[in-house]
Amino acid sequence: MKRLMMGVAALALLGGAAAAEEVTLQLKWVTQAQFAGYYVAQEKGYYEAEGLDVTILPGGPDIAPEQVIAGGGADVIVDWMPAALAAREKGLALVNIAQPFKHSGMMLTCLKETGITTPEDFKGKTLGVWFFGNEYPFLSWMAHLGIPTTGGAEGVEVLKQGFNVDPLLQKQAACISTMTYNEYWQVIDAGISPDDLITFKYEDEGVATLEDGLYVMEDRLADPAFKETMVKFVRASMKGWKDAEADPDAAAMIVLENDETGAQTETHQKRMMSEVAKLTADSNGALDPADYERTVATLLGGGSDPVITKAPEGAYTLEITDAALN
Repeated sequence: MKRLMMGVAALALLGGAAAAEEVTLQLKWVTQAQFAGYYVAQEKGYYEAEGLDVTILPGGPDIAPEQVIAGGGADVIVDWMPAALAAREKGLALVNIAQPFKHSGMMLTCLKETGITTPEDFKGKTLGVWFFGNEYPFLSWMAHLGIPTTGGAEGVEVLKQGFNVDPLLQKQAACISTMTYNEYWQVIDAGISPDDLITFKYEDEGVATLEDGLYVMEDRLADPAFKETMVKFVRASMKGWKDAEADPDAAAMIVLENDETGAQTETHQKRMMSEVAKLTADSNGALDPADYERTVATLLGGGSDPVITKAPEGAYTLEITDAALN
Protein backbone atom coordinates (compact mmCIF):
# COMPACT_ATOMS: atom_id res chain seq x y z
CA MET A 1 0.00 0.00 0.00
CA LYS A 2 2.84 2.36 0.92
CA ARG A 3 4.50 1.72 -2.44
CA LEU A 4 1.17 2.33 -4.21
CA MET A 5 0.69 5.66 -2.38
CA MET A 6 4.21 6.75 -3.30
CA GLY A 7 3.48 5.89 -6.90
CA VAL A 8 0.28 7.94 -6.86
CA ALA A 9 2.14 10.87 -5.31
CA ALA A 10 4.85 10.67 -7.95
CA LEU A 11 2.25 10.64 -10.71
CA ALA A 12 0.55 13.64 -9.16
CA LEU A 13 3.82 15.53 -9.12
CA LEU A 14 4.50 14.61 -12.71
CA GLY A 15 1.01 15.68 -13.66
CA GLY A 16 1.46 19.00 -11.89
CA ALA A 17 4.75 19.61 -13.66
CA ALA A 18 3.25 18.75 -17.02
CA ALA A 19 0.35 21.09 -16.38
CA ALA A 20 2.60 24.10 -15.76
CA GLU A 21 2.19 26.67 -18.53
CA GLU A 22 5.54 27.64 -20.02
CA VAL A 23 6.20 31.36 -20.56
CA THR A 24 9.38 32.86 -21.98
CA LEU A 25 10.14 36.48 -21.12
CA GLN A 26 12.79 38.37 -23.12
CA LEU A 27 14.36 41.27 -21.24
CA LYS A 28 15.49 44.46 -22.93
CA TRP A 29 18.93 44.38 -21.35
CA VAL A 30 21.23 42.26 -19.20
CA THR A 31 20.27 40.86 -15.80
CA GLN A 32 20.08 43.85 -13.47
CA ALA A 33 17.74 45.56 -11.02
CA GLN A 34 15.90 47.22 -13.92
CA PHE A 35 14.08 43.86 -14.17
CA ALA A 36 14.02 42.98 -10.47
CA GLY A 37 10.25 42.44 -10.29
CA TYR A 38 10.39 39.44 -12.58
CA TYR A 39 13.27 37.80 -10.72
CA VAL A 40 11.56 38.44 -7.38
CA ALA A 41 8.32 36.90 -8.67
CA GLN A 42 10.27 33.86 -9.79
CA GLU A 43 12.30 33.56 -6.58
CA LYS A 44 9.27 33.90 -4.30
CA GLY A 45 7.21 31.35 -6.22
CA TYR A 46 4.59 33.78 -7.49
CA TYR A 47 4.80 32.36 -11.02
CA GLU A 48 4.68 28.81 -9.72
CA ALA A 49 1.62 29.65 -7.62
CA GLU A 50 -0.12 30.74 -10.84
CA GLY A 51 0.80 27.45 -12.50
CA LEU A 52 3.49 29.05 -14.67
CA ASP A 53 6.97 27.88 -15.59
CA VAL A 54 8.69 31.14 -16.53
CA THR A 55 12.02 31.37 -18.33
CA ILE A 56 13.67 34.80 -18.14
CA LEU A 57 16.07 35.53 -20.99
CA PRO A 58 18.62 38.31 -20.44
CA GLY A 59 19.14 40.83 -23.21
CA GLY A 60 22.30 42.53 -24.37
CA PRO A 61 23.79 44.84 -26.99
CA ASP A 62 23.21 42.33 -29.78
CA ILE A 63 19.69 41.30 -28.74
CA ALA A 64 16.62 43.18 -29.98
CA PRO A 65 13.50 42.02 -28.09
CA GLU A 66 11.34 42.84 -31.13
CA GLN A 67 13.35 40.47 -33.30
CA VAL A 68 13.27 37.74 -30.66
CA ILE A 69 9.49 37.75 -30.33
CA ALA A 70 9.03 38.07 -34.09
CA GLY A 71 11.09 34.91 -34.50
CA GLY A 72 9.05 33.03 -31.89
CA GLY A 73 11.83 33.08 -29.29
CA ALA A 74 9.67 34.67 -26.58
CA ASP A 75 6.02 34.90 -25.56
CA VAL A 76 6.36 38.34 -23.99
CA ILE A 77 9.06 41.00 -24.06
CA VAL A 78 10.12 44.02 -22.05
CA ASP A 79 10.37 46.99 -24.40
CA TRP A 80 10.22 50.75 -24.54
CA MET A 81 7.08 52.10 -26.17
CA PRO A 82 8.86 54.20 -28.86
CA ALA A 83 10.62 51.10 -30.17
CA ALA A 84 7.45 49.01 -29.92
CA LEU A 85 5.31 51.57 -31.78
CA ALA A 86 7.96 52.07 -34.45
CA ALA A 87 8.08 48.30 -34.95
CA ARG A 88 4.29 48.13 -35.09
CA GLU A 89 4.15 50.76 -37.83
CA LYS A 90 6.66 48.70 -39.79
CA GLY A 91 4.45 45.62 -39.58
CA LEU A 92 5.37 43.88 -36.32
CA ALA A 93 2.07 43.92 -34.45
CA LEU A 94 3.22 44.37 -30.87
CA VAL A 95 0.62 45.11 -28.21
CA ASN A 96 1.26 46.55 -24.75
CA ILE A 97 -0.47 44.38 -22.14
CA ALA A 98 0.98 46.00 -18.98
CA GLN A 99 3.10 48.96 -17.95
CA PRO A 100 5.13 48.37 -14.76
CA PHE A 101 7.21 51.55 -15.30
CA LYS A 102 5.14 54.69 -14.76
CA HIS A 103 8.01 57.18 -14.97
CA SER A 104 10.98 57.67 -17.29
CA GLY A 105 14.54 57.28 -16.08
CA MET A 106 16.13 58.61 -19.26
CA MET A 107 18.22 61.77 -19.28
CA LEU A 108 21.18 63.54 -20.81
CA THR A 109 24.13 64.00 -18.48
CA CYS A 110 26.46 66.85 -19.41
CA LEU A 111 29.75 68.29 -18.22
CA LYS A 112 29.25 71.77 -16.78
CA GLU A 113 32.60 72.84 -18.21
CA THR A 114 31.05 72.75 -21.69
CA GLY A 115 28.92 75.77 -20.77
CA ILE A 116 25.61 73.94 -21.10
CA THR A 117 22.98 75.27 -18.71
CA THR A 118 19.76 74.84 -20.72
CA PRO A 119 18.70 72.66 -23.66
CA GLU A 120 19.23 75.66 -25.97
CA ASP A 121 22.93 75.33 -25.21
CA PHE A 122 23.01 71.92 -26.96
CA LYS A 123 23.47 73.77 -30.25
CA GLY A 124 26.91 73.28 -31.70
CA LYS A 125 27.69 70.46 -29.26
CA THR A 126 28.26 66.73 -29.68
CA LEU A 127 25.74 64.58 -27.85
CA GLY A 128 26.02 60.86 -27.18
CA VAL A 129 22.88 58.96 -28.18
CA TRP A 130 21.95 55.30 -27.84
CA PHE A 131 20.54 53.65 -30.96
CA PHE A 132 18.86 50.27 -31.59
CA GLY A 133 15.46 51.88 -30.91
CA ASN A 134 16.61 53.96 -27.95
CA GLU A 135 17.28 56.99 -30.14
CA TYR A 136 13.59 57.71 -30.76
CA PRO A 137 12.91 59.76 -27.60
CA PHE A 138 16.04 61.84 -28.25
CA LEU A 139 15.16 62.55 -31.88
CA SER A 140 11.65 63.57 -30.88
CA TRP A 141 13.04 65.88 -28.18
CA MET A 142 15.38 67.62 -30.64
CA ALA A 143 12.51 68.02 -33.09
CA HIS A 144 10.41 69.65 -30.37
CA LEU A 145 13.29 72.00 -29.63
CA GLY A 146 13.75 72.74 -33.32
CA ILE A 147 17.39 71.67 -33.16
CA PRO A 148 18.67 69.76 -36.23
CA THR A 149 20.59 66.55 -35.59
CA THR A 150 22.79 67.01 -38.64
CA GLY A 151 25.50 69.07 -36.98
CA GLY A 152 26.47 72.70 -37.53
CA ALA A 153 26.41 75.72 -35.26
CA GLU A 154 22.62 75.62 -34.91
CA GLY A 155 22.36 71.86 -34.67
CA VAL A 156 23.86 69.01 -32.69
CA GLU A 157 26.38 66.41 -33.74
CA VAL A 158 25.04 62.99 -32.81
CA LEU A 159 27.62 60.53 -31.54
CA LYS A 160 26.41 56.96 -31.74
CA GLN A 161 27.01 56.02 -28.14
CA GLY A 162 27.87 52.52 -27.03
CA PHE A 163 26.27 51.21 -23.88
CA ASN A 164 28.90 52.84 -21.70
CA VAL A 165 29.87 56.32 -20.49
CA ASP A 166 33.27 56.57 -22.21
CA PRO A 167 32.36 59.49 -24.53
CA LEU A 168 31.82 61.74 -21.51
CA LEU A 169 34.83 60.50 -19.57
CA GLN A 170 37.04 60.95 -22.62
CA LYS A 171 35.37 64.29 -23.45
CA GLN A 172 34.31 63.12 -26.90
CA ALA A 173 30.83 64.45 -26.18
CA ALA A 174 29.46 67.31 -24.10
CA CYS A 175 26.53 65.17 -23.00
CA ILE A 176 25.69 61.48 -23.06
CA SER A 177 22.57 59.38 -22.68
CA THR A 178 22.16 57.98 -19.18
CA MET A 179 19.50 56.36 -17.05
CA THR A 180 18.83 57.65 -13.55
CA TYR A 181 19.37 54.15 -12.22
CA ASN A 182 22.46 53.10 -14.15
CA GLU A 183 24.86 55.08 -16.36
CA TYR A 184 24.63 58.29 -14.32
CA TRP A 185 26.12 56.41 -11.39
CA GLN A 186 28.79 54.92 -13.61
CA VAL A 187 29.91 58.49 -14.32
CA ILE A 188 29.99 59.24 -10.60
CA ASP A 189 31.87 56.03 -9.86
CA ALA A 190 34.43 57.01 -12.51
CA GLY A 191 35.40 59.95 -10.32
CA ILE A 192 33.37 62.87 -11.69
CA SER A 193 31.63 64.86 -8.97
CA PRO A 194 27.88 65.53 -9.25
CA ASP A 195 28.80 69.20 -8.85
CA ASP A 196 30.61 69.01 -12.19
CA LEU A 197 27.56 67.67 -13.99
CA ILE A 198 24.20 68.97 -15.16
CA THR A 199 21.38 66.62 -16.06
CA PHE A 200 18.28 67.01 -18.19
CA LYS A 201 15.57 64.46 -17.48
CA TYR A 202 13.26 63.79 -20.39
CA GLU A 203 10.32 63.75 -17.98
CA ASP A 204 11.19 67.22 -16.66
CA GLU A 205 11.45 68.51 -20.24
CA GLY A 206 7.95 67.25 -21.04
CA VAL A 207 9.07 64.80 -23.70
CA ALA A 208 9.24 61.60 -21.69
CA THR A 209 8.01 58.47 -23.40
CA LEU A 210 7.00 55.25 -21.72
CA GLU A 211 9.80 52.84 -20.97
CA ASP A 212 9.72 49.26 -19.68
CA GLY A 213 6.35 47.78 -20.63
CA LEU A 214 5.26 44.22 -21.41
CA TYR A 215 4.44 43.43 -25.05
CA VAL A 216 3.06 40.41 -26.91
CA MET A 217 2.16 39.69 -30.50
CA GLU A 218 -1.35 40.81 -31.39
CA ASP A 219 -2.41 37.58 -33.09
CA ARG A 220 -1.75 35.58 -29.93
CA LEU A 221 -4.31 37.61 -28.02
CA ALA A 222 -6.99 35.97 -30.14
CA ASP A 223 -6.35 32.79 -28.14
CA PRO A 224 -8.30 32.84 -24.85
CA ALA A 225 -5.85 30.39 -23.28
CA PHE A 226 -2.90 32.64 -24.05
CA LYS A 227 -4.75 35.66 -22.67
CA GLU A 228 -5.41 33.81 -19.43
CA THR A 229 -1.75 32.84 -19.23
CA MET A 230 -0.78 36.49 -19.61
CA VAL A 231 -3.25 37.48 -16.89
CA LYS A 232 -1.49 35.07 -14.55
CA PHE A 233 1.92 36.28 -15.65
CA VAL A 234 1.11 39.96 -15.15
CA ARG A 235 -0.52 39.34 -11.78
CA ALA A 236 2.51 37.43 -10.49
CA SER A 237 4.96 39.92 -12.02
CA MET A 238 3.33 42.89 -10.32
CA LYS A 239 3.46 41.09 -6.98
CA GLY A 240 7.17 40.75 -7.61
CA TRP A 241 7.50 44.44 -8.46
CA LYS A 242 5.68 45.59 -5.34
CA ASP A 243 7.88 43.35 -3.19
CA ALA A 244 10.95 44.80 -4.92
CA GLU A 245 9.79 48.33 -4.12
CA ALA A 246 9.10 47.42 -0.48
CA ASP A 247 12.51 45.82 0.05
CA PRO A 248 14.90 47.05 -2.64
CA ASP A 249 18.03 45.65 -1.00
CA ALA A 250 16.57 42.14 -0.88
CA ALA A 251 15.42 42.49 -4.49
CA ALA A 252 18.91 43.53 -5.55
CA MET A 253 20.38 40.45 -3.92
CA ILE A 254 17.92 38.23 -5.81
CA VAL A 255 19.03 39.90 -9.04
CA LEU A 256 22.67 39.23 -8.17
CA GLU A 257 21.89 35.56 -7.58
CA ASN A 258 20.51 35.37 -11.11
CA ASP A 259 23.41 37.19 -12.77
CA GLU A 260 25.30 34.33 -14.35
CA THR A 261 27.96 36.68 -15.75
CA GLY A 262 29.07 37.89 -12.32
CA ALA A 263 29.45 41.36 -13.85
CA GLN A 264 27.18 43.17 -11.39
CA THR A 265 28.17 44.41 -7.93
CA GLU A 266 26.09 44.54 -4.78
CA THR A 267 26.63 48.28 -4.33
CA HIS A 268 25.57 49.13 -7.87
CA GLN A 269 22.53 46.85 -7.89
CA LYS A 270 21.23 48.10 -4.55
CA ARG A 271 21.61 51.68 -5.74
CA MET A 272 19.97 50.82 -9.05
CA MET A 273 17.02 49.15 -7.36
CA SER A 274 16.41 52.16 -5.12
CA GLU A 275 16.21 54.34 -8.24
CA VAL A 276 14.10 51.88 -10.24
CA ALA A 277 11.61 51.73 -7.38
CA LYS A 278 10.91 55.43 -7.97
CA LEU A 279 9.91 54.66 -11.55
CA THR A 280 7.53 51.80 -10.72
CA ALA A 281 6.11 53.11 -7.44
CA ASP A 282 3.08 54.82 -8.98
CA SER A 283 2.12 51.90 -11.22
CA ASN A 284 -0.17 48.99 -10.45
CA GLY A 285 0.74 47.49 -13.80
CA ALA A 286 -2.07 49.01 -15.84
CA LEU A 287 -1.19 51.37 -18.68
CA ASP A 288 -2.55 54.88 -18.18
CA PRO A 289 -4.13 55.89 -21.52
CA ALA A 290 -3.05 59.49 -20.86
CA ASP A 291 0.58 58.36 -20.67
CA TYR A 292 0.10 56.44 -23.89
CA GLU A 293 -1.39 59.46 -25.66
CA ARG A 294 1.47 61.66 -24.44
CA THR A 295 4.00 59.18 -25.79
CA VAL A 296 2.25 59.00 -29.16
CA ALA A 297 2.04 62.79 -29.40
CA THR A 298 5.76 63.10 -28.62
CA LEU A 299 6.68 60.55 -31.26
CA LEU A 300 4.40 62.08 -33.89
CA GLY A 301 5.96 65.49 -33.25
CA GLY A 302 9.28 64.46 -34.70
CA GLY A 303 9.49 67.19 -37.33
CA SER A 304 10.26 66.11 -40.91
CA ASP A 305 11.28 62.64 -39.78
CA PRO A 306 8.89 61.55 -37.00
CA VAL A 307 9.31 58.22 -35.23
CA ILE A 308 5.80 57.24 -36.27
CA THR A 309 3.76 58.86 -39.01
CA LYS A 310 0.24 58.18 -37.77
CA ALA A 311 -1.53 57.42 -34.52
CA PRO A 312 -1.45 53.65 -33.94
CA GLU A 313 -4.59 51.58 -33.59
CA GLY A 314 -4.81 48.57 -31.29
CA ALA A 315 -1.31 49.14 -29.85
CA TYR A 316 -2.40 48.42 -26.29
CA THR A 317 -5.05 46.56 -24.36
CA LEU A 318 -6.26 47.00 -20.79
CA GLU A 319 -8.01 43.63 -20.84
CA ILE A 320 -5.09 41.73 -19.33
CA THR A 321 -4.45 44.11 -16.42
CA ASP A 322 -8.18 44.54 -15.80
CA ALA A 323 -8.43 40.80 -15.22
CA ALA A 324 -5.10 40.53 -13.36
CA LEU A 325 -5.84 43.36 -10.94
CA ASN A 326 -9.41 42.28 -10.23
